[in-house]
Amino acid sequence: MPNLQASKKSLRADRKKTVFNQRKKVLMKKAIKKVRDLTIAGDVKEAQENLPAAYEAIDKALKRKVIKKNTAARKKSRLVGAIKRVQE
Repeated sequence: MPNLQASKKSLRADRKKTVFNQRKKVLMKKAIKKVRDLTIAGDVKEAQENLPAAYEAIDKALKRKVIKKNTAARKKSRLVGAIKRVQE
């Protein structure tokens, strides 16, 4: 346990931030998984309708710096690529 008052406050803030960031990460993963599952099932139209929600979740995680810029770009690219592969 920290001894200094500032260290204690920092610990409290870190715990709150961790919960918030984990929530953003889980929402992002759920949105991506939903699109992925729809593409695997072959439901292209439904996957394309859910793609903006996945993009939004990825962008929000990026904005909070839960993930890095290139990671966000890679996730978006792979989602679109998966949909295009199923379309063909």
